[in-house]
Amino acid sequence: MDPADGSLFLATHEGLFQLTDGGGAALVSPVMDLMGFSVAGPGHFLASGHPGLEVDLPQPMGLIESTDSGRTWSPVSRQGQSDFHALTTSSVGVLGYDGDLLRSGDGQDWEQLSIPSEPHSLTTSSDGQLVLATTAQGLLRSADAGSTWSAVDGAPLLQVVDWADDGMDVAGVDPSGAVWTSSDGGISWTAGAALGSEPQAVAVSSAPGGLRVTVVTTAAVLESSDGGRTFDALLEP
Repeated sequence: MDPADGSLFLATHEGLFQLTDGGGAALVSPVMDLMGFSVAGPGHFLASGHPGLEVDLPQPMGLIESTDSGRTWSPVSRQGQSDFHALTTSSVGVLGYDGDLLRSGDGQDWEQLSIPSEPHSLTTSSDGQLVLATTAQGLLRSADAGSTWSAVDGAPLLQVVDWADDGMDVAGVDPSGAVWTSSDGGISWTAGAALGSEPQAVAVSSAPGGLRVTVVTTAAVLESSDGGRTFDALLEP
């Protein structure tokens, strides 16, 4: 979700697509396999993965950056080294997982951290201090920017998770497609709608009247304007 105008983007194995008003999706980037993707600011995206045939970047691409809402991309660091499958950004830097958990304040210089289990997805508060990681063993939470981790007792087993653009609001989706929300930074959770399909991604933003929650599943792209209680389909096969 681009904070510049609220546009929705889908990072896929074929490139970056933007949802259109007519219920479709248009390719806006070169063709490339985007394994990790994060919105760093208005029109400012970070990603990782594998280049397409017409993309002049090493394999893997490392950390790459777009400042024009995904239309063009340039290398930042770790080209030929990292394929970040989980990636998140905040005002203080980048956190990514490429087999190791790595943290950078500027996207150039990286330090390796430890994490108890491999994360499927990562998300961070806007100040970068609070981080959530979904894993096969359960939800992990860090209160020191990823330096140390603890299990969240009683949390649902989430597959994907995302932090709203401000405050302590978080939304996640479990493997069955059940939506969960938290208003205290991932400590306690409330059940929402049951979407019935495995999730691929979730995006959350603050909106008048409640959280805007967008979920990409194996069956559709769905959106809620009431904090995950009800959803409408934006894109279906």
